[in-house]
Amino acid sequence: MNPLDFAISVARDAGALLREKLTEPRTIAEKRPHDLVTDADSASERLIVARIRAAFPNASILGEEGGDYAGDANERWIVDPLDGTTNYAHGYPMFCVSIAYERAGIVEAGAIYAPVLDACFAAARGGGATLDGVPIRVSRLARVGESLVCTGFMPAAYERNGRYFAAVSRIAQGVRRDGSAALDLAMVAAGRFDAFWERDLKPWDVAAGTLIIAEAGGRVTAMDGTPLDLRAGSILATNGLVHAEMQSLLAAAD
Repeated sequence: MNPLDFAISVARDAGALLREKLTEPRTIAEKRPHDLVTDADSASERLIVARIRAAFPNASILGEEGGDYAGDANERWIVDPLDGTTNYAHGYPMFCVSIAYERAGIVEAGAIYAPVLDACFAAARGGGATLDGVPIRVSRLARVGESLVCTGFMPAAYERNGRYFAAVSRIAQGVRRDGSAALDLAMVAAGRFDAFWERDLKPWDVAAGTLIIAEAGGRVTAMDGTPLDLRAGSILATNGLVHAEMQSLLAAAD
């Protein structure tokens, strides 16, 4: 089965489940301060894992809510069943499902589906990036002063991240903090944001989005400009044209 088509199909089905549950009473808990998990996260991950296990029984799975399976080390699915849980818990529509397929340590396909927006961003390595099947490209803005930029951080981590927010806010046309890293990355790929940075992320937050940006013509590194490591947590994703300027702004704020 084609991994990209599979990822799109499963992301849409999991997103439909999230959309159905959005107006229902929910069980909400804190994994740690300001980091929520709901019954919808778990239900979405169960659906995704069951579908992967049926279609790719030998693959390993890395899921945010513990739906992990130790299968073939050279074939792995990386799953965020609900990115933007705090938004979801409050009925704010900026949340998504993110699913990536990795072979031999390289992400080969990814899909990000925002169910309230009914928007599916997707890419396969070497095949370009799409939004609902239509090709997308990053923006062509060349200065941060012209750019709409996005970031994210936990409220409890403001002291660590606020200096970056202030530094970029002094220069950029606007800075947003939407609360869903995967969807923010998709928006960079679609040219709606020109840059995104964040610390303390996990592989399931960025695996699909980084491929989609690359296939849309953008650039993704760690915040300091070194090659991205999905496990390291720091990311700077841009249209490529503002990458060096963003990197300099963030470095100056360190």
